[in-house]
Amino acid sequence: MISALKQFLADLRGDAEPEPISEDRCRLAAAALLFHVIAIDGEVSEAEKAKLRSVLKERFELDDADVDELVVDAEKADKEAVDLYGFTSIVKSQFDEADRERIVEMMWQLAFADGKVHEFEDNLLWRVAELLGVSSQARIRLKHAVRGDAGA
Repeated sequence: MISALKQFLADLRGDAEPEPISEDRCRLAAAALLFHVIAIDGEVSEAEKAKLRSVLKERFELDDADVDELVVDAEKADKEAVDLYGFTSIVKSQFDEADRERIVEMMWQLAFADGKVHEFEDNLLWRVAELLGVSSQARIRLKHAVRGDAGA
């Protein structure tokens, strides 16, 4: 996983020749997008961190140690990134439409994790969905489905 993070950060800086995109780098890109959701409002709650771990563990079928490592790497990648394109370009190129919609759904789950959707989270979801090629209709449908599940 460390080599995936190093390569991902090198790609963001434009260092070196790009290597083929590994499964670890795909996971890291998705996890960094997910981490960005919980951090964008300036406050990362324990409920949001727990939900992040939960969705990553379920989606990528990881054990606790791997989830913890992925969250640390995702936070670092998010802090080093200057924009979302480095993450979204990997996800868009490597995930099919259903998987990209699943990422947006996971982002909504995180946005609702603390009981409220901040305007920054809502705007982020709109931008990421656009960059991932997820339609507005699908983004709104997923929001309503998650909001219904969250009891909000």
